[in-house]
Amino acid sequence: MIQGSFMAKSKKTNDLVGLSLLGSGKTVKPIRKLETFPNHTQRDYTVTLSTEEFTCVCPMTGQPDFAKIKIQYIPGKKIVESKSLKLYFWSFRNEGVFHEHVTNIILDDLVTALQPRWCKVTAEFAVRGGIAINVDAEYKK
Repeated sequence: MIQGSFMAKSKKTNDLVGLSLLGSGKTVKPIRKLETFPNHTQRDYTVTLSTEEFTCVCPMTGQPDFAKIKIQYIPGKKIVESKSLKLYFWSFRNEGVFHEHVTNIILDDLVTALQPRWCKVTAEFAVRGGIAINVDAEYKK
C-alpha cells in the first residue's frame, strides 16, 4: 500500500517531465547529458551507483583504460536517472583523458546537474604498465 501512495505522488508531481532518454524506444547513443528527477524528501540518505564497465583512452598512447566507477551522493532536490548516467559514461569511451581529469569531470558534471548536499566519485583504474591508479574526488556543499 505504501508503494501505491508513493506512485500516486510521483505521477501527481510529474517526475517524468524532462526525461527524454528513459524508455524512449529510440536507438540510444552516447551523450554527455545527465537527466534528473525530483527528490521527494528532505531527509539525508545516500545514493550509490557503480559500474565496472567504464572506459576511456590514454591521451598520449590511445590505449584503452578500464575503470570501476563508484558514485555516492546525498541528494538535494534532484536524483540522477540511471540510464542517462550509463549513456554519459559511454560518451567517454573514445575520449583521450587522464584518470585524474576524468574523475573530476564526472564529479563536476554531477554537481552541476544534481546540486547535491555531498558527492564523491571513486575511480579504480585497471593496472597498466605495472601501476594502478585510484582517484577519489569529493564535493561538500
